[in-house]
Amino acid sequence: MPAKPARKPIISGNWKMHHNHFDAIQMVQKLSYALSKDDYDAVDVSVHPPFTDLRSVQTVLDADRIPILLGAQNCHWEDKGAFTGEVSPAMLQKLNVTLVIVGHSERRQLFGEDDEMVNRKVKSVLKHGMTPIMCVGETLEEREAGAAEDKVTGQVQAGLAGLSAEQVAGLVVAYEPIWAIGTGRTATADDAEAMCAAVRTTVADVFGADAGRAVRVQYGGSVKPANIAELMAQPDIDGALVGGASLDPGEFAPIVQYRDA
Repeated sequence: MPAKPARKPIISGNWKMHHNHFDAIQMVQKLSYALSKDDYDAVDVSVHPPFTDLRSVQTVLDADRIPILLGAQNCHWEDKGAFTGEVSPAMLQKLNVTLVIVGHSERRQLFGEDDEMVNRKVKSVLKHGMTPIMCVGETLEEREAGAAEDKVTGQVQAGLAGLSAEQVAGLVVAYEPIWAIGTGRTATADDAEAMCAAVRTTVADVFGADAGRAVRVQYGGSVKPANIAELMAQPDIDGALVGGASLDPGEFAPIVQYRDA
C-alpha cells in the first residue's frame, strides 16, 4: 500500500436527532476527559449536535477551552428570509460553527435535497467562512447495478460546480454509502478506499492535481472502534463521519484514538 499523504485526519461525530442540550453538554465534557492534547494534535475532532444544542455546546467548548470543533448538521443557503424552520449559515457563523454537513444522504433521501441545492449550500457555507463536509453516496440498488462510482462522481462534480480550486482544496467530502448508514453494514476497507479514491480522482480531474491531493475525504457508514484503524490505514481515507458510535464518548473516543488500536 502506498504511503499515506500528510493530510491531517478529521473525525466528525454526527449526532443526528439525538441529545437534548443537557445531554449534549455532558457528552462533550465526557469526550474531552477521554481525549488528550496528543489526540487533538494528531486529529481534527468535530461534533455536530442538533441546532437546539449548538449554543450550549459552544459555551462549554469556549469556557473550558476544549479544542473540539463545533459543527452543524445542515443549513439553508440564504442568509435570511421567509423560510420557516430553516437555519441560515450566517446564524451558524455567529455561533463559532466551523464545519457544516451538507447533502447528507438522509437530507437527500428523506427531504428531497438535490445536487443543485447541495451546491448552493456548499457555496453559502464557504461564503461565511466555514467549511462544508459535503456528503456523497450510492444506494444498494445503484451499487448492485454497477452504478456506484458514476453516482458518486456525478454528485461530486455537481456539488462542487462553480468553486475555485483553492476552495475545493480546503473542504471535506464524505463518502457514505447509503446502504451502510445505521444498518451495521460497513463497506470493506478496500471498497471504501476505491470509492474515496474515485472522489479524489474526480476532484483532481476537475480542479487540478493540487486540489485532489489536498481535499480531505471521509468515510461514513457504521464506523466503529473495531473497524476504524483498518479504514484509516487506506491512502485516500482521511477521516470518518461517525453516526451512532459518536453518541457515546466511550465509543467515539477510541475512534479518534484509532492510532492506538
